[in-house]
Amino acid sequence: MIRIAPWLQTNWDWRAAGNFICGGTGAGILIAAAVAHEPGNAYRLLAAIGMAFIATGLFSVWLEIGRPLRAINVFRQPQLSWMSRESLVAPILFASGIAAAWFGGGAFSWIAAVLAAGFLYCQARMLRAARGIPAWRNPRIVPLMLLTGLCEGVGLILMIAAIPGGPASSRLMQGILIVLVVGRGLAWRAYLARLERDGVPARAFDVMRSMQMPMSLVGIWGPLLLLLIASSFSAMAWIAAIAGLCALGSGWLLKFILITRAAYNQGFALPRLPVRGAGEPGPAYRPGWH
Repeated sequence: MIRIAPWLQTNWDWRAAGNFICGGTGAGILIAAAVAHEPGNAYRLLAAIGMAFIATGLFSVWLEIGRPLRAINVFRQPQLSWMSRESLVAPILFASGIAAAWFGGGAFSWIAAVLAAGFLYCQARMLRAARGIPAWRNPRIVPLMLLTGLCEGVGLILMIAAIPGGPASSRLMQGILIVLVVGRGLAWRAYLARLERDGVPARAFDVMRSMQMPMSLVGIWGPLLLLLIASSFSAMAWIAAIAGLCALGSGWLLKFILITRAAYNQGFALPRLPVRGAGEPGPAYRPGWH
């Protein structure tokens, strides 16, 4: 049976979503930990958590491979594949992260942060490179994924800081999260506007439109209000932790929905309807599109 209308791809499922969720969060933690200048054991804790998240994400996507023993092939042709580039960055990132944890931060923390930023960028470009999935190939998905990973990392640090004995939460991290949440909100709205302008399969558009309420309330306004309250009072790390949880949870939800529920493919489409003999060709024909 020939499918005409777009249908939901199933090659990338919750395991692929786990790679983007855990990998983005882990990279965000390593970047935020370097900016926070946490000394000694505090940095070691954050670095260990960040690398554990990245390792979990990579393990998750490894589970998705039909023949896991052929996973070594992912390192081939980095000039063509953002997944290969991500895989090549990962070992160097782990090496620098281990060195940074061993020395308790310092220059190695910044090397790990730069490599984590490269890892996060590779993930964002992987989605952008999926030309057959209109909800992924949107060029504005790149800044959205970058800002989401950073929000998750800073948000998780604020959550860890609320635990007794955890790293101290700084006003700097709270201020950075405010900026990141605003930036992600703008990137989210720009992404939706581009989807509506360029067109997308109707079911994919309905899925992403259903995310407007949770992203607005939990991903943008909730964290902003809580962070403003936390910044106005001292010794209220738990309020900042709730804001961090909102930033983290909304990012995870966005990625899961984007990978598993909005991934409708192109389907059958004609850029212009042909005509036989004299006359003008008709408009584009894309059944099942918004």
